[in-house]
Amino acid sequence: MSARSISPDLVAALKRLRLGGLLPTLPERFSLAEKEDTPYEDLLLMLLVDEISRRDSTASIRRADVAGLDPDMVLERWDKLAKVTYDRRVMNELVSLRFVEDHRNVVVLGPVGVGKTFLANAIGHLCCRAGFNVRLLRADALLRLLKQSRMDNSREAVMTELATVDVLIIDDFALEPMTREESRDIYQLFVERNARLSTVVTSNRDLAAVYPVQYNQGQPCDEGEALAQAITLTAYCRATVALTAGTNTSRTNP
Repeated sequence: MSARSISPDLVAALKRLRLGGLLPTLPERFSLAEKEDTPYEDLLLMLLVDEISRRDSTASIRRADVAGLDPDMVLERWDKLAKVTYDRRVMNELVSLRFVEDHRNVVVLGPVGVGKTFLANAIGHLCCRAGFNVRLLRADALLRLLKQSRMDNSREAVMTELATVDVLIIDDFALEPMTREESRDIYQLFVERNARLSTVVTSNRDLAAVYPVQYNQGQPCDEGEALAQAITLTAYCRATVALTAGTNTSRTNP
């Protein structure tokens, strides 16, 4: 059965109601409804579900673009045959997004090349599809942004934006030692988000190694502040995912 043509008046009415997205599939839907003798109410529901799905998809793509996520790093493209070891139970826990609903944090650990950035982006895309607002930043870019905000008097606006986004993803955290000022910036950000919103951090350092290495230029580490940062990030940690080529050390917290 050939697809029905759509009258110009119907096309104009749909566009006037901002329902033009229905037009590409409308002839097919009409033909199918005639063939199967679909009740008008069911046909209307089918068309509205199509439009809802289209709008949800468009909104998700827009959120992912604003978040700075890589469009190719989605869970559907995760290479399950890659020689990377991880706990599948932990992975299932992450993709459920319960950690976002519970305002918990996630730490993704592992050496270079095992897929930490890919997984962080994939989690971000899942959050966008679920309607959450996301922001992904490399740690070095985040530190530059915070430093610049002090210089141009945009500190309050920048910190508010970072502290209120539903899911903040910080990639490649603690690759280099931080200055005392940078460490305090990160600490303030973690404190603002702690137990209120979710933060995802990737690093090639174990948490035990991240926090003692906070200051460079020969400055001694403020152990109290370093410990406070460690507690801030991990006290509300839902899962620690270790992506390795060997023994699996992933875990979930109750």
